[in-house]
Amino acid sequence: MSGGRSARHRAREFVIQGLYQWRVAGQDEAAIQVQAESALGFDKADGDLYATLIAETRGHADVLEQDVAPYIDRAWKEVSPIEACILLLGACELRFHPETPHRVILNEAIELAKTYGGTDGHKFVNGVLDKLAARLRPAETRGA
Repeated sequence: MSGGRSARHRAREFVIQGLYQWRVAGQDEAAIQVQAESALGFDKADGDLYATLIAETRGHADVLEQDVAPYIDRAWKEVSPIEACILLLGACELRFHPETPHRVILNEAIELAKTYGGTDGHKFVNGVLDKLAARLRPAETRGA
């Protein structure tokens, strides 16, 4: 995306930050919401998408972890916290948001991993979500 980030991409960035605060610091929804809304740039994010994705990802975290587990080469608790958050968000969108093309979801997750994750984190995230997309959206991924 040249010329700046879209409102939807910004929303996903704030979702990742909120999920990280939840997983690592144990913050509750209210604290995460206050922090997000007061953060620089939140006004440029898609607030509805943010609210939907953070609530769904947190609310379905157990199912989403089960979705990605077969495709990771280590125990879930050994996955870096930021990459775990990106995987959960990607799994959430693949499972609950068929209106968003799987390619968009994968590209967004890769960009988030490049920005916030470890050196090769984006390759790991891409590999896991690519396999999950093939399972959750077989008709859509067959032609890709």
